[in-house]
Amino acid sequence: MVKPGAVLDTLKNLVVPLVAADGGEVWLVHEGDEEVAIHLTGTCSGCPGATLTARGVIEPAVRTVHKGAKVVVTTGMKIPEGAQRI
Repeated sequence: MVKPGAVLDTLKNLVVPLVAADGGEVWLVHEGDEEVAIHLTGTCSGCPGATLTARGVIEPAVRTVHKGAKVVVTTGMKIPEGAQRI
């Protein structure tokens, strides 16, 4: 069971400051029982380093609070409908 707000808190406190330091923005697209979807914009949009950020920072951070989650990270200038900027 995932503590309510745990994923959002982790993203706000750990991921957002790191991504923002490089000029990127983090959007929470979906948080479900089995999947968490995140979208990166700003300088992260189309950046080859976004893959490293996703695999080395975002995925491990989310999995510390949502153990079995599939973490999907996308990038691009177009923000998915319903996404919430963090």
